Amino acid sequence: MIRLIASDMDGTLLNSNNEINEEFFEVFNKLKEKNIIFAAASGRQYYNLVKRFEKISDDIMFIAENGTFVAYKGKEILVNSLDREVANELIKIGRNIDNAYVILCGKKSAYIEKRDERLVKETKKYYERYEIVEDLTKIEDDILKVTICDFSGSEFNSNKYFKDYWDKLQVTVSGERWLDITSNGVNKGVAIEKVQEIYDINPKETMVFGDYLNDLEMMEKAYYSYAMENAHEDLKKVSNFIAKSNNDNGVVETIKEVIKL
Repeated sequence: MIRLIASDMDGTLLNSNNEINEEFFEVFNKLKEKNIIFAAASGRQYYNLVKRFEKISDDIMFIAENGTFVAYKGKEILVNSLDREVANELIKIGRNIDNAYVILCGKKSAYIEKRDERLVKETKKYYERYEIVEDLTKIEDDILKVTICDFSGSEFNSNKYFKDYWDKLQVTVSGERWLDITSNGVNKGVAIEKVQEIYDINPKETMVFGDYLNDLEMMEKAYYSYAMENAHEDLKKVSNFIAKSNNDNGVVETIKEVIKL
């Protein structure tokens, strides 16, 4: 019996046009009737997710900012903040990476320093609330993560600049252009584990979907772990199952098949 379903957004629940298949909302209502919790587990900002699921936001769980912030039915369940001094160190490194920009992700808002058109365009996609400021190190907010938007590719470019932090923090390649840095041991998997603990749900009652490296730890927390057909090869290696691609409505089709909706 499935009691918890968690799905990544980009490359997973969202198709390549950044759309949620309308059939999802029909399936969600059926899951709600069966008292099955559905969580949107994403590197996206909480406020961005709330807007995307506006008509069901009171009933869906949000695992935002790669597991640093979890909320359900309007209540905070988990907040894993990043040390301010450490965040400032990361900001200074990020400023010196060519063709890349720093986004400081706070609990209240996201913050960027430059009005670069490419950066603003990318920021708007994932952050409903953002501000352009003079100095990220002066921001007064609870810091959830430091993100690098890397137009040269995060996995093989900006990632190497933070090599000294690989063992000290959670440094995660979240997408082709995205590198997310959170406190050590903070990720989607830890967030899923906390939710399982609160609601007394075990891995055999859990289903998860993902496509990229920020979903690795989440795969370990569910027996029904699905990498999308379009997923990174390293994610496919650790998942138990493969779902159809994000452009073939893979998440919804799998839920319908497994839960017999």
